[in-house]
Amino acid sequence: MPSPFEPRDWTLAHGRSLGLGPEGVIMAIINITPDSFSDGGLNLKPDIAISNAIRATKAGATIVDIGGESTRPNAAEVSAAEEQARVLPVIEVLAANCVDGVISIDTYRAETARRAIAAGAHIINDVHGLQREPEIARVAAETGAGLVIMHTGRGRDKKADPIEDQFAFFEASLKIAAEAGVLPQQIVLDPGFGFNKETAKDNLDIMARFSELHALGYPIVAGTSRKRFLGNITGRDPADRGVATAATTALLRVAGAAIFRVHDVAFNVDALKVADAMLNAASTGKEGRNA
Repeated sequence: MPSPFEPRDWTLAHGRSLGLGPEGVIMAIINITPDSFSDGGLNLKPDIAISNAIRATKAGATIVDIGGESTRPNAAEVSAAEEQARVLPVIEVLAANCVDGVISIDTYRAETARRAIAAGAHIINDVHGLQREPEIARVAAETGAGLVIMHTGRGRDKKADPIEDQFAFFEASLKIAAEAGVLPQQIVLDPGFGFNKETAKDNLDIMARFSELHALGYPIVAGTSRKRFLGNITGRDPADRGVATAATTALLRVAGAAIFRVHDVAFNVDALKVADAMLNAASTGKEGRNA
């Protein structure tokens, strides 16, 4: 099993790729929704969403993840047309004006993903792990887009052991991806912190056993940002969970996570700098002892 810190290229749409492994990568959350759990309504106007996305890249985000439908528990679904009306104008402007940036579309809908890639997005981030609209895997295969396959516990029976459930879910999702023609180098996995993990302990168990997920053989996204389990631990409201999020970023980077999906970019850039510096020091020290 390769080390999660070894260099590898993540294949993206439009002939792009992104290096993963030696340094952690920040994915900034830009929710163009009125009802997301911590930032609903902040980016509803396209010009504000664009401005905040650009600000995130200047603060150190490599990827901006654009979403048009809230995924908080019990959120109302929006139509595909409404989702696309929210996200496509923003993606088009970012693709035209931030040519070095990497754009992700946060959607489970195949047609939204297809149109977002055509508008300039490079990555499809599916919170239903290809199991809501399996055709989305075909979109990734045909466009060459990077594909984030996220685990969810919503709407399904789960295994009692959280890591066993991760493996069972991803086995089904990866089969969908392979049958659609998605290449392994297009795929990263996301354990889906907060998505029907019933208690703070469920999420902490996944954190504590995070290294077991590397047996799947793919880079891993960590999406703990402002999640309820951090509020249960700290007693803080969502907007005040940036420091707690940064703590999980540092811990999960040491455990081998590659990409960190966050609201508060600056906090997490600094957390990664500290974690990566420590990892580098440990690696250098080990090489010196073995010389």
